[in-house]
Amino acid sequence: MAEILCIALNPTIDISCTAERVQPTHKIRTSSQVRSPGGGGVNVARVISRLGGEAELLYCSGGATGKLLDDSLQDLPFDLLPVQIDEPTRIAFMVAEQQSGFEYRFVPDGPSVNSEDLASIRSAVAGFSGRYIVASGSLPPGAPVDTYAVMAREACRKGQRLVLDTSGEALKHTLDHAAVYLAKPSLRELESYIGHSLNEAGARAAAMTLVERGAATYVAVSMGAQGAFLASADGVLRMSAPRVVVRSAVGAGDSFVAAMVTSFAAGHDVKAAFLRGMAAGAAAVMTEGTELCRPEDIDEIYQHLKPAPQ
Repeated sequence: MAEILCIALNPTIDISCTAERVQPTHKIRTSSQVRSPGGGGVNVARVISRLGGEAELLYCSGGATGKLLDDSLQDLPFDLLPVQIDEPTRIAFMVAEQQSGFEYRFVPDGPSVNSEDLASIRSAVAGFSGRYIVASGSLPPGAPVDTYAVMAREACRKGQRLVLDTSGEALKHTLDHAAVYLAKPSLRELESYIGHSLNEAGARAAAMTLVERGAATYVAVSMGAQGAFLASADGVLRMSAPRVVVRSAVGAGDSFVAAMVTSFAAGHDVKAAFLRGMAAGAAAVMTEGTELCRPEDIDEIYQHLKPAPQ
């Protein structure tokens, strides 16, 4: 049994490609197409395995595109727990515009799940006996807003640690009705949760409030090029973003989460885990398309990381 269960209730087939220019009406010719399994939990499992961790992946799969997803996952070094659903797995599309350097990402809602699908998901989570559960990505249509909150309460009852990386109502409901070990919202997601825009001081205060009322033991807030901070009972640890050449933002947050959880599972303290997360997020943006992060890049970046002045 693996130590980490990654949950991908709304996975994707990720297609990345390049185009000289993206413009309306005209047919856009693309090249360098790459197809990868994707979605929050899938990417987290991929990175954990690259970092030497042991993971299981619980994911939904349906239709002809679900078969493509299954096939693309077969040779990856982690155990698979597929839940077969009726509707086809979604396809996400990313185009890197060569002329401007901009990246265009098109992500559909995804297929619906029904009560039988949800029962299979709950059964798989209940049967997991490892230490960490990573609930990552959006909820598919048909999944109740309390889906992750139910998982968090069950994990707490069993002495497990649930890591939450989601957004919108799923994030709000879980933090308002359950306790998680680590929550990793972006600044934009935290603003959505609070209900208004936040400067950094306001974001720190909001994250500390979540810690103080027991919604999360740790809250890691990513702020893109401005870096990130980690709120805990010991206060706030602030990190500037490492200076790297940015090629694609795909999977940066998933890489951040994966590196932190892998570090936790290896027995590292929270500061080391946070720095590893920062290094992995930076390493992910250095790669093209859906490649995610490379361990050697993480190690190189990690060696030069220092907390920013408070």
